[in-house]
Amino acid sequence: MTSMEKVYNPHSIEQHWYQTWESQGYFVPQGNGHPYCIMLPPPNVTGSLHMGHGFGFTLMDVLIRYHRMCGDKTLWQAGTDHAGIATQMVVERKLNREGKTRHDLGREAFVEKIWEWKQESGGNISRQLRRLGASLDWSRERFTLDEELSHAVREVFIRLYEDGLIYRGERLVNWDPMLLTAISDLEVINEEEDGKLWHIRYPLVDTSGYVIVATTRPETLLGDVAVAVHPDDERYQSLIGKHVKLPLTDRTIPIIADNYVDPLFGTGCVKITPAHDFNDYAVGMRHGFTPLNIFTPTAHLNENAPKAYQGMERFHAREKIVHDLSAAGLIEKIDAHKLKVPRGEKTGVIIEPYLTKQWFLRMKPLAEPAIHAVETGKIKFIPENWNKTYFQWMNNIEDWCISRQLWWGHRIPVWYDAEGKSYVGHNEQDVRQRYHLTQDLPLTQDEDVLDTWFSSALWPFSSLGWPKQTEAFTTFFPTNVLITGFDIIFFWVARMIMMSLKFTGHVPFREIYITGLIRDNEGQKMSKSKGNVLDPIDLIDGISLEALVKKRTYGLMQPQMAERIEKNTRKDFPEGIPSYGTDALRFTFCSVASYTREIRFDVNRLGGYRNFCNKLWNASRYVLMNTEGQEADLKQQPPSLSLADRWILSRLQNTISEAHAALQHYRYDLFAQVLYDFTWNEFCDWYLELTKVDLSAGTRHTLIYVLEMLLRLLHPLMPFITEEIWQRIAPLAGKTGKSIMLEPYPQADEKQTDAAAIRELEWMKQVIIAIRTIRSEMNVPPGKALPVLLRKGSKVDRENMEQHQPMVSRLAKLESIRWLQADETPPPSATAFVGELEIFLPMAGFINKEEETARLNREMAKLQKDLQFIEAKLQNPNFADKAPAEVVAKERSKFEELKVTLSKLEGQLKQLAALTIKP
Repeated sequence: MTSMEKVYNPHSIEQHWYQTWESQGYFVPQGNGHPYCIMLPPPNVTGSLHMGHGFGFTLMDVLIRYHRMCGDKTLWQAGTDHAGIATQMVVERKLNREGKTRHDLGREAFVEKIWEWKQESGGNISRQLRRLGASLDWSRERFTLDEELSHAVREVFIRLYEDGLIYRGERLVNWDPMLLTAISDLEVINEEEDGKLWHIRYPLVDTSGYVIVATTRPETLLGDVAVAVHPDDERYQSLIGKHVKLPLTDRTIPIIADNYVDPLFGTGCVKITPAHDFNDYAVGMRHGFTPLNIFTPTAHLNENAPKAYQGMERFHAREKIVHDLSAAGLIEKIDAHKLKVPRGEKTGVIIEPYLTKQWFLRMKPLAEPAIHAVETGKIKFIPENWNKTYFQWMNNIEDWCISRQLWWGHRIPVWYDAEGKSYVGHNEQDVRQRYHLTQDLPLTQDEDVLDTWFSSALWPFSSLGWPKQTEAFTTFFPTNVLITGFDIIFFWVARMIMMSLKFTGHVPFREIYITGLIRDNEGQKMSKSKGNVLDPIDLIDGISLEALVKKRTYGLMQPQMAERIEKNTRKDFPEGIPSYGTDALRFTFCSVASYTREIRFDVNRLGGYRNFCNKLWNASRYVLMNTEGQEADLKQQPPSLSLADRWILSRLQNTISEAHAALQHYRYDLFAQVLYDFTWNEFCDWYLELTKVDLSAGTRHTLIYVLEMLLRLLHPLMPFITEEIWQRIAPLAGKTGKSIMLEPYPQADEKQTDAAAIRELEWMKQVIIAIRTIRSEMNVPPGKALPVLLRKGSKVDRENMEQHQPMVSRLAKLESIRWLQADETPPPSATAFVGELEIFLPMAGFINKEEETARLNREMAKLQKDLQFIEAKLQNPNFADKAPAEVVAKERSKFEELKVTLSKLEGQLKQLAALTIKP
């Protein structure tokens, strides 16, 4: 057995152990236990690990390692998403740098280029997941464009089409004029920007006067079909049904009444442009208007606009239109106005609501059983309040635009003949067979691809082999839990539920744990433009200040932004980011994983958990140094156990129970806290110190036993350091397994709980802490032994002190302990209380009168505050009358105890004030 290095170095062990686990096949489902499965939300194949990934994937891995150790047949399904827009953009930009476009290559050659890029660069996120310690079954790794998954996508499309749920229609969609494709709501970023509100005069027809319409987009007035007012707005009652002349055109449009209009906004008159606004589209449909599209796919004005504006880019057209309106005297006024501007997440281009032919999926028939599944508890949201968000969206669901005008993705499995008639199938030959078409009939496949979220919605079952009834599918589906952020409940979670119920008859998972979103330490969203992005790998490995500045400012086009980000980065990280190691990062992630909506991530917390790793490492070195060479004795059952041994074993059982309870309720923060407290405060700070006083054979046995159990408790949180230490501890503990990750997770043993030992040692701790507190506050040198006087106290206090006086003297650094006689008055002393027991440290020779006065005043202030709090509670009828009688009685008893203690301290303060004490 090799001895442990003096200093813990995470980088010297992490890669070694991960390679060992993976090469030995430890991540593959094993045994005959109950199946347990989590689906990795497939990250973009183009992507890199960000803090949201690191946080969520850590939580998943904790559960996976925990259930694997609990004996479950555990699968964490690995895979990546083809990420249609993001991936296509990466390769297109690469071509652009070579002076080419995808159209120069053609569809087939361009898609082949993407596959080449994926082979070369697409494994980055998988490598980063390994760095995080993620114990995914890589042997089953899937890609959403794998042939098996692509077959499942086509099969689902065909069945939905045959069921009448998929149709092609002309609708308004989010249109990216740079990518020339529809995009989902999730890919649209709406942020507040400074703009203008133009108040435009629309002249009335057949009479003098005009109505004033306020708009933030004057260029779209060329597509207006009506002006709307609220039906109850008395200002415009006489105008409803009349017409206005549409400025800059030769058209007239009607004035209509609709409840959509807010009479308090602007003038109460709203222009209705169904082809270029989602709300206007709904109004137009209600009133039977035909939308008038005035834009081309590239957001230039088309032939439906007056000739003077045709061919103009939309914002150049805006300038020209505003100029012409002003020249015609049709601008009433222009106000500065803040508004939400929709921009494409990938391009930053302002998104157009655009009328175009797309493929849609009818959602209401799919939504009904998905709503029922949550209502009846077949699927449970954790925390439960997310049910409301889910129901709100599902009850108001609209049809889903599933087509995208891209080349990379699942091409829509629809073929057309020369007359435009459509046929669906897996491929052209399948289409001919299904529809009995002759080989000489020309067929052309639809050019569009499916929305990436379409294939993602099938992930829980397609990745397991559906539509085949594979062993993986029949074993692990439905899966157990989905862990994800609340931002994609609509776009992914709900769609997985709908698709799984439709095609398998089962829910995709039984529980959904919704995490908060990771923010910076000030609660701000992490973004490139804010310059506050943290890279999990940088937190693991460390990064120099200059490298961090370069990373945060790379690619920024605005010099002022880059300058601001550099300044803030140098202020926040003057020495860069130190190396913390994976285990410290994982522990930090878990420690902040509560039920809150947003999670503030403070890098400074990492230092505390790196120190925790060091504390565990040093404690293990101490245990090894005191047990190596004792293998023969360790194999024997110890003849007896000390009080400290029995106490730590009892506390271990309680810790085990609390750890299980925390994880079963997805309270990672409590899981981390209970293990931190036991390890640092009880095992290291108390038990190890107690063993230095009495290192018997029983204590050596207990040291090894508790440390080995503790390592297994910690393993899901901190896989690397626990494996490294366990390999050295295991032989001494009689363990012959190959890896800690394959060992059973500890289970509480009530037989090892000794309530008396807990009471005795907790009493001892209180006495020692009371004495240490006085020593610390009075600046008594650590090595100076002090006399202590005791008074009053219960029979138990006297028995405990008699039995444990050597231990108390050793740990509290005392030269003597003496009980005062009943009528004996203590000399001027610093005083502490443990229950009824009064502890006096005579002040002569070492106590400063002013400091002791200040200490007593602090203690009294704290007691007075506690008394006021309890008194207010007891006087509150809601508590005094409604709380259980035993709870109220306990509070009254506590109130009386505090009053007695306060009285004693007041007496000590008077005594101190009356005496002259020389330091």
